[in-house]
Amino acid sequence: MLNKNALRALMRERKQQFTQQQLGELSATVVSHMREYLMLMDNIVAYYSLPDEVCTHQLLDELLAAGKNVYLPKVVSDTEMVLCRYTGRDSLQKGAFGIMEPTGPVMPKEKYNDIKVVLVPGVAFDKENRRLGRGKGYYDRFLSSFSQPRCAVFYGVCFDFQRVDAIPADEHDVCMDGLIS
Repeated sequence: MLNKNALRALMRERKQQFTQQQLGELSATVVSHMREYLMLMDNIVAYYSLPDEVCTHQLLDELLAAGKNVYLPKVVSDTEMVLCRYTGRDSLQKGAFGIMEPTGPVMPKEKYNDIKVVLVPGVAFDKENRRLGRGKGYYDRFLSSFSQPRCAVFYGVCFDFQRVDAIPADEHDVCMDGLIS
């Protein structure tokens, strides 16, 4: 089994084999697998994708237009992310690591129980729904902040080529409940 850094390097190589247009086409397929399900939800945590992730930009706008409450993460310190309401692309600004983040008010943690689904990006995912992130631990800390038992379902969102047999897991790593690819 590859260590985490070697696996990250392998995924970078795999992604570089695709043009932005090809990744966009692959993204459309992945998004089509989750659109109908998400339209049944009222409170959704998603992510505003980076160029090498499954593109969520149009989906977020569709959910917003359908009257859904959409929340995106915002990095507020070296270790912490919070959730802010997404109100449209014009309410985003470049934040930590060049990621577009919402500028709206922070969702209080006691409201996390209102969330039913959390879409989580990752570098790779394995057969046991383990997730490999970019290495800073933001999502693991954030997902661990949900009270137990939690009401939300965590879905890893990825391209098929990001699925691997096994990812080395640490004690603090949070597994997904399922994968969408």
